[in-house]
Amino acid sequence: MKLKTVLMGAAAALAMAPAAMAERGSDGQLNLILWQAPSTMNPYLSGGTKEIIAGSLTLEPLAGYDAQGNIYPRLVTEIPTMENGGIPEDMTSVTWKLRDDIKWSDGSAFTAEDVVFTGEYCMHPEGGCSQLAKFEGVTSIEAIDPQTVKITFAAPRPDPFSAFVGSQSPILQKAQFENCIGSNAPTCTDQNFNPIGTGPFAVTEFLTNDTISLEANGEYRDPAKPAFATVLVKGGGDAAGAARSVLETGEFDYAWNTQLAPDVIEGMEAAGRGKVAAAFGSLVERLHVNLTDPSSSLPEGERSTLEHPHPFLSDPAVRKALSMAIDRELLVEIGYGPAGKPTCNYVPAPEAWASENTECLTQDIEGANALLEEAGWVMNGNGVREKDGVTLSITYQTSVNAVRQDFQALIKQWWSEIGVETELKTIDASVFFGSDAGSPDTLQKFYADIEMYADNFDGTNPAPYLAKHTCSKAPSPANQWQGENTSRFCNEEYDQMVADLEGIVDADERAAMGRKMNDMLTKDNNVIIPIVYRGTASAHSNTLGGVELNAWDSEIWNVADWTRIEE
Repeated sequence: MKLKTVLMGAAAALAMAPAAMAERGSDGQLNLILWQAPSTMNPYLSGGTKEIIAGSLTLEPLAGYDAQGNIYPRLVTEIPTMENGGIPEDMTSVTWKLRDDIKWSDGSAFTAEDVVFTGEYCMHPEGGCSQLAKFEGVTSIEAIDPQTVKITFAAPRPDPFSAFVGSQSPILQKAQFENCIGSNAPTCTDQNFNPIGTGPFAVTEFLTNDTISLEANGEYRDPAKPAFATVLVKGGGDAAGAARSVLETGEFDYAWNTQLAPDVIEGMEAAGRGKVAAAFGSLVERLHVNLTDPSSSLPEGERSTLEHPHPFLSDPAVRKALSMAIDRELLVEIGYGPAGKPTCNYVPAPEAWASENTECLTQDIEGANALLEEAGWVMNGNGVREKDGVTLSITYQTSVNAVRQDFQALIKQWWSEIGVETELKTIDASVFFGSDAGSPDTLQKFYADIEMYADNFDGTNPAPYLAKHTCSKAPSPANQWQGENTSRFCNEEYDQMVADLEGIVDADERAAMGRKMNDMLTKDNNVIIPIVYRGTASAHSNTLGGVELNAWDSEIWNVADWTRIEE
């Protein structure tokens, strides 16, 4: 394995970082707005991007990815390689050397025991960990000594940088979370809202679905950072209001996920207070098809579970017809402009892993109708297709967002043209992307037929992202409704491919297997219907320095380097 180029890139990125500030906290307060309010600071209990970003202010992984996708050390002395002894020739393990100057924000020492514990926390079978795919193939995590951690894999791992790399799988403090293992994980409110971290800021107050207050971490390893003394994270509202608060009123410094039509953004930027930056990584707006029955006629605890197949979306012809009816080019034009590209792929990047899957890019209403007719779905007197007493009547849900509601309206119209009746459902983003196992409206619980959202993966290795869709990761009461396989796709061949991918060493062969897995989820089975390859887009004030949007990790990955500057 040769990581020299990657390491050189990371070193260059660090060398180009803003010079250390003269004094920690000298730039006052940083105001961030995440209009989808975070429901927790613990990314292991929510796969939502908003929780990952909020958590990254205080929780850190061993290593991260910079804005170019290069891996760089954070809590470790160096990135393991064969040359430095961190990766053996058989590639069945990776050994991390922890820095000896890292402290938790409560002043206690950060050690290998914290890393081992975090692995146990996520891999507990009753924990419902949202990041379980990061630990695919891990057989053990050992503390060799207080500053050394060894992770062993079931098979050779050519890219061992999954667990504890990137902001989706940070380190939790063992002393704080040791009573929060397994089914106790979601009940530890104080720990999940106020985690002790090693990052630049520490939580002082968490108000659910409202605000998060933080202060500079007095134990942070660089005594001159962060420049900001406090941070206010405001949740709620909508994308337009968030963008306006930065670009027009100047009330906030940074607005995450300004998912707005291009002409709207252009009008706001004309005020001259800030700008929207975009970066392409692996973010895809898509439809998930529920392969299980969400009907309210089923007992609670059995809805949307593998025991009950969906009455009509189990038919491959119906799923394919839904995809064929969509005009992706038009959706990009009205929703994203240059910040979007039509796609048929669940994994759009890196290039080697992107399938030559373009069939869905051409809308085909006529073909979709013919496919449904051939499958025995015939029009009734109301213009809705039916078969054996079952009608094609869909509930299609997503979060409240102007662009998403435009998409819903258009897709509903196109589906009506192929005889599919559609009821649109919108859910407050803080609820839809939340982690409340008691809520009926989370994307994981999926009490609907179709749902639309987007997420991405850390770094440039899509293997853990593809591993989300195994049978064992389907959300259910058994895992606190936190499983990652929201479509409930359960296919023995796919599960075997996930296992086989763990043992493939050759980079070209790995990419080929990844493309095959992508195609199985998309064009072969249409359990995921990709729509738009999106650029990560967020707004920042002209008075905020050091911002470098990152599509491969938490987008605020270098918040410790942000400063206040004059326009």
